[in-house]
Amino acid sequence: MSPESENTPWHARRFSVRVETLTLIFSIAFTLTSNSVFWRTLLTGRDASEMSTWFVAAAMFVSITCAHFLLLLLVCSRWTVKPILSVLLVANAFAVYFVEEYTVYLDPSMLRNILRTDVAEASDLLGAGMLPSLFLYALVPLFLLWRVDIIKTTIGRAVLFRAISLGLAVLIGAGAVMVQFQDIAATMRNQKAMRYLITPANFIYSGVRVLTSEAEMASQPLMSVGADAKQSSLGQQSRRPRLVVLVVGETARAANWGLSGYSRQTTPELAKLDVVNFVETISCGTNTEVSVPCMFAAVGRRDYDETRIRRSESLLHVLKHAGVRSVWIDNQSGCKGVCTGLEFVRSGSVENSPDFARLCPDGLCFDEIMLSDLKPLIDAEKSDLLVVLHQMGNHGPAYYKRYPPVFEQFKPACQRAELGECTQQEIVNAYDNALTYTDHMLAATIRLLQTQPTHDAAMIYVSDHGESLGENNLYLHGVPYSIAPRTQIHVPMVMWLSPGFAQSSRISVDCLRERAKLPSSHDNLFHTTLGLMDVRTSVYEPGLNLAAGCIQ
Repeated sequence: MSPESENTPWHARRFSVRVETLTLIFSIAFTLTSNSVFWRTLLTGRDASEMSTWFVAAAMFVSITCAHFLLLLLVCSRWTVKPILSVLLVANAFAVYFVEEYTVYLDPSMLRNILRTDVAEASDLLGAGMLPSLFLYALVPLFLLWRVDIIKTTIGRAVLFRAISLGLAVLIGAGAVMVQFQDIAATMRNQKAMRYLITPANFIYSGVRVLTSEAEMASQPLMSVGADAKQSSLGQQSRRPRLVVLVVGETARAANWGLSGYSRQTTPELAKLDVVNFVETISCGTNTEVSVPCMFAAVGRRDYDETRIRRSESLLHVLKHAGVRSVWIDNQSGCKGVCTGLEFVRSGSVENSPDFARLCPDGLCFDEIMLSDLKPLIDAEKSDLLVVLHQMGNHGPAYYKRYPPVFEQFKPACQRAELGECTQQEIVNAYDNALTYTDHMLAATIRLLQTQPTHDAAMIYVSDHGESLGENNLYLHGVPYSIAPRTQIHVPMVMWLSPGFAQSSRISVDCLRERAKLPSSHDNLFHTTLGLMDVRTSVYEPGLNLAAGCIQ
């Protein structure tokens, strides 16, 4: 600050600093102010009265600060430092809010999930509750940042000072880790997911990973899967066409599913129908971007390889190879690559539908709207048909928006997207109301399939992942799979077969009901669907077909 500015009002003062000094100040500030959840997680179970605890905390503080400092030094110059820090401050403010409010781990899969969220879904997350975070972590630092002047220097001196800064950052950061290496290494090895709580390094690293992966995928065609697929000709001429409806649920957890023993009856309509409820179904992931591609892949969680799954054709492509028409009807944010190159219907896009006004208030459609698209498909198709209905389901945090008012039977229900402003019971009430509406939508789907006269029909419903409703201070979903609570991976799954479908497939429903008591997972969906559609291919594994052992 120049001497002339000593009498200048504080809000008009300007400061002159080097790029390296500015980035170091912001690196220290990020470590201090943006990582409360990380520090809480790191220090949980440690005795604050022991010096070893403080040594570990100090070593982590220095190493994290040096890591951020290094990242910024690699991209910041006199011309770019302010724009880069400005963007980083705004992104960091959002990240801090979600990590602190919902304990979100910003790993690559979660960041991909965020980037592919559509505007309607994102609007539920952008409430007034985040304004304090934006003010403290973005607006105030931005005001200070743009009061700074960057000191100009010669190229030679700038390169020398940058090289010294980089070298010192590496030495000091590495030295801090080495001083407490055994403790830090053990902590990060046993709690690998913890590194995705370090902000802003978490979303910077994950963002680079996601963009690199997306660029690679865009340049390569999908790898063929099940190109040898064919429908069995045995009995095909004598049976009616088959229709399988796969309902991909959203954020439904088995812990609150009435058919699975929940204390509340959240599935009253399904309970009156002859459905088979699978009580021990485990999801492939904890967010939609992982689970949906995985459940439609030949190789699911058992040999999980995200890159391989995303670069390969899905169940729907295998059915196409076999000559079976597949259609994806969507009431959410897309098929996540599962239906690439295939038929896709954006539900609620036809405003002259007779059900539009009732089911799409304010432009947000309830899941029943998909039945308005399903019925014409069935009426027009005379051959085998598979239809996927991708629900909005229990997508949070605005659970209260996922059902018509008539389904609000559990009260008081949380009427806000900022879950921290509601009691846990209010959150659970809203969530259970949304589940009850899913029950109604599934029952309506079954009734539609019962009354259509042309096909032998079956329905499978399975949620993509579960949800945390405040247990252990966790909300929403997306916790890394290795440490995910059971509520985020234990999901409901239901199967219904029309009498004609069961008879033509020679499937014993009573046997299937016994099988439903045993463990199952998303890995079963691919092979069970191929079995129901009488499709045989080299990638089909009968042992993963839930109905295979019940064929008489």
